[in-house]
Amino acid sequence: MGLLRRQAVLAALTANALRPVPGFRAGLPAFAAGWVTGELAPQLLAASAADTALHLARGRRDPRALALAGATTAGLARLVRESRLAEGEVEAALVEALGDDYREHLGPLEDDGVPARTPWRRLVNPVQLRAPGVHVERDISYAPWGRRGLLDVYRPAVDEAGTAPADLAGAPVLVQVHGGGWTMGTKDTQGLPLMRHLARRGWVCVSLNYRLAPRDRFPAQIEDVKRVLAWVKQHAAAYGGDPSYVAITGGSAGGHLAALAALTPHEKVWQPGFEDADTSVVAAAPFYGVYDFAGATGMRRAEQLRDRYLAPRVLGRRWTQDPEAFESASPLLQVTPDAPDFLVIHGRRDSLVPVDQARQLVHRLREATAGTGTAVAYAELTGAQHAFDVLPSIRTTHVVDGIERFLRWHWHRRSQASG
Repeated sequence: MGLLRRQAVLAALTANALRPVPGFRAGLPAFAAGWVTGELAPQLLAASAADTALHLARGRRDPRALALAGATTAGLARLVRESRLAEGEVEAALVEALGDDYREHLGPLEDDGVPARTPWRRLVNPVQLRAPGVHVERDISYAPWGRRGLLDVYRPAVDEAGTAPADLAGAPVLVQVHGGGWTMGTKDTQGLPLMRHLARRGWVCVSLNYRLAPRDRFPAQIEDVKRVLAWVKQHAAAYGGDPSYVAITGGSAGGHLAALAALTPHEKVWQPGFEDADTSVVAAAPFYGVYDFAGATGMRRAEQLRDRYLAPRVLGRRWTQDPEAFESASPLLQVTPDAPDFLVIHGRRDSLVPVDQARQLVHRLREATAGTGTAVAYAELTGAQHAFDVLPSIRTTHVVDGIERFLRWHWHRRSQASG
């Protein structure tokens, strides 16, 4: 394949990342291509420049290939600039929700040597296989579902090799719920940049598998999330965590489940056999979640998702047969004045879950909790696709830093109130 064809492919990928192909059916391929291109734009930009330079060094001067290379370079450079905007967008969201002086209330923090900006080594190798300073206890059973009933615990390690856990006591706890359309995914495929970062900073993080549809229809998934929350309340202290401070996060289907769990601690029907267990959380930070299972907003894409995917694949019933099942599963319809603090994060170019769902959730949260002191922060990210945080990219690094500040502010405020 010559330079012209390589640049044509890269130009098409870049164009889709900048303006994803619209439509419900095109959503999945547009996401898959746009996500990789957007988050790996620095690496692709460097590769394109090297490819073009090699072409010229060989004495070749294909004007069509060079023109495409120039256009692709401009497009990829724009994607890089957009990813860097996340730093200011998350900071603006926190200032709006928490106040101009929120940084003065973050509490003490030990420096783990991880810079606020994306290290160059991450740009060279964006796939992190090791996590220095983090100890992971894997495959702990919380339910009799085989591997779907397992969880991992991330916490600080004494040395950089991560071979021995630190002596923790009373650390804040974060539960991470993976995505995958409620039908796929595992506990070690999403949320890794966030959990590793927080564990290095003294947090205990719990990542879980849960039963998957269509073998196990909804509400099996939310039941398992609540089962893990109950497990954390019972066992967190044994891993150095504070069972009275449990926050939750997740992306896509995990964002839906995290938001739903945060808003429904009273739904004992989703706690079969452990109805009396406390499954409440103190804060939630869902990423690009599906918040309108029922199509209650009237948005066409939400109705298409409900009828073409959620009904046949996840719930196993039609909307017309059992609208209450869809409504009870919709975080948008479960918002009450008792909602915990939220940081909602969504990409403006999300091809799978339009950003309007996040806007609607934030609007309802703010409306319901007005005057209660509940903080509802919303970061809408320019250029971000679905699942942007899977890789430790420039954008992910800024978002992870922002989530840490939100949770530190929240943790410190609660610690002061209880102390």
